[in-house]
Amino acid sequence: MKKIVLAYSGGLDTSIILRWLQENYKAEVIAYTSDIGQMIDKKKIIKNAKKLGVKKIIIEDLKDIFVKDYVFPMIRAHAKYEGVYLLGTSIARPLIAKRQIAVAKKFKAFAVSHGATGKGNDQVRFELGYAYFGKNKIKTIAPWREWKLQSREDLIRYAKKNNISIPKDKKGASPFSVDDNIFHTSTEGKVLENPRNSAPEFIHQRTISPQKAPNKFSKVKITFKNSDPVAINGKRLGPEKLLNKLNYLAGKNGIGRVDLVENRFIGIKSRGIYETPGGTLLYKAHRAIESVTLDKQTAHEKERIMPVYAELVYNGYWFSKKRLKLQKIIDKKRNQVSGDIVLGLYKGNITILSRRTKNKAYSMKKVSFEENKTFNKRKVENFIKFHSKQLNKA
Repeated sequence: MKKIVLAYSGGLDTSIILRWLQENYKAEVIAYTSDIGQMIDKKKIIKNAKKLGVKKIIIEDLKDIFVKDYVFPMIRAHAKYEGVYLLGTSIARPLIAKRQIAVAKKFKAFAVSHGATGKGNDQVRFELGYAYFGKNKIKTIAPWREWKLQSREDLIRYAKKNNISIPKDKKGASPFSVDDNIFHTSTEGKVLENPRNSAPEFIHQRTISPQKAPNKFSKVKITFKNSDPVAINGKRLGPEKLLNKLNYLAGKNGIGRVDLVENRFIGIKSRGIYETPGGTLLYKAHRAIESVTLDKQTAHEKERIMPVYAELVYNGYWFSKKRLKLQKIIDKKRNQVSGDIVLGLYKGNITILSRRTKNKAYSMKKVSFEENKTFNKRKVENFIKFHSKQLNKA
């Protein structure tokens, strides 16, 4: 019997897709789940898949790989799409796609499938990953572009007809569209589709409201080695545990929320509520450590290429030669970026309290306001005269 590997979450959409694939392709479906730190109930995934007649269920723990090989490189790049979005969903899809193709090859499946909608970015991200690793020899099935189901109501009717359980949100209604992993949570749909509406507080899953955050100012020290975080408050931690710790510290202080109307790759706008607590701390801390360790030319070169890098990641080009080339530029002096950053956390705000490094890029002698012989004031006059002449040049 021919086989299809489905990126399966155990939720409503992918359960409906699983049944639809069985009906329309007369194929055995292998349910594949990447555990990248999302709110996951493995027993529920297995139970729901077995209920739909699935014999092969694969759940892989990829949290450390995801943080080390996908999140950390983005932090080194200071990547933010449209200056705001820390790319939490964007960066997860390439890893899932890579592993899906590996499973498909192992079990000789003729196709892979995903649950991304026909209006979203994720369909592109998944399928560029499939194309890269599958060399277009493994078929891609995108149900949202094939089936006749057009709305959330259609899906619910299909689910009821096929005895598929329908989850509820905290208010007892059908759920928002939620994607989460160890790096972030995104929430879309329903009242959020109208940008006039404020986001209801109950949809936030990993950050407390800044108004309800503790009145106590707290501190956290992040240690970097070769541009990657390696310790929190002096304790060395692996990638997964380190990010989880920062998620907790930032989340309880109301840090990491973004309400964004973004420009999707396929050409429409969408609104999402993003929560990236630990990632927000890492972004702030990494910029701070580079401010005292990198020279001006290197730092500014990174700033120039960051928007291009971020858009490549957003558009699904993680495995592209162009992104890999930019990563090499970003990382060429990473061995200089080591030291400690102490951050202050208070009601949604982050303050940089101290920067400690052995790197020689920052010179106390040169920056001191005390008179010294290390700085030639005559050279400054010549510097200004030279640039005065540049004002009238095109």
